[in-house]
Amino acid sequence: MITVLRTSAVLLAGRRYWLLPFLPLVWLGIQAVMLLAGMRPSVEPVAAQNSLIGVPVAVLAIFLGGRAITGELDQNSLEIAYTVPGGAHRVWLGKLAAAILMLLTSLVLLAAVTYAFFTDFPVLSSLYGATQGVVFYLAAAMGFGTLFRSEVAGSLATVGLLGLNSLLSALRISPFWNPLTVEEADAAQMLALNVQNRVGVALAIAAIVALTFTRAERREKMLSG
Repeated sequence: MITVLRTSAVLLAGRRYWLLPFLPLVWLGIQAVMLLAGMRPSVEPVAAQNSLIGVPVAVLAIFLGGRAITGELDQNSLEIAYTVPGGAHRVWLGKLAAAILMLLTSLVLLAAVTYAFFTDFPVLSSLYGATQGVVFYLAAAMGFGTLFRSEVAGSLATVGLLGLNSLLSALRISPFWNPLTVEEADAAQMLALNVQNRVGVALAIAAIVALTFTRAERREKMLSG
């Protein structure tokens, strides 16, 4: 299993794949410089989940998701995946698992630095919310890439979706919905909102992955043109 994950990670991001989880820390470095220079106000707990943790890792997720399937198409190696015993989906599941592990590592790193140097925040709730959004955009990038049969086109479409999400993050349908943004809600209402969002996004992720694999398994369609 470890060998499969390592091989999948190398296929996704090259031999230096272990560096990728550290890249989003550059964003926190920029935020720290802005704070010290007085270019932004102090960081509130509500900003931790998305602004400091979720969004920068989501950008990394888009890169990895775009490469999961159509990266092989751009490299003219997708046809090899169709010869794997048990189906090509076994290759893609390995890549998906490797990507999620790298993203989780990055999320934990950012959460630790944010908590230590920027602001206190409800760790479990915020980390789950950030993880949910990141995995959604990983799946979305994989889906758009497969739909357009292009790593670049799929990534650009997902970046556009992420930009739209920034305008709708206060809605409970958002993958990056943050409970800290809700005001004047009692415990029962908060529980209902949490369940609706968490379950809804989990089902959306599962549906996107299933539809993506179904399309990608259509060999003639993926390799045509």
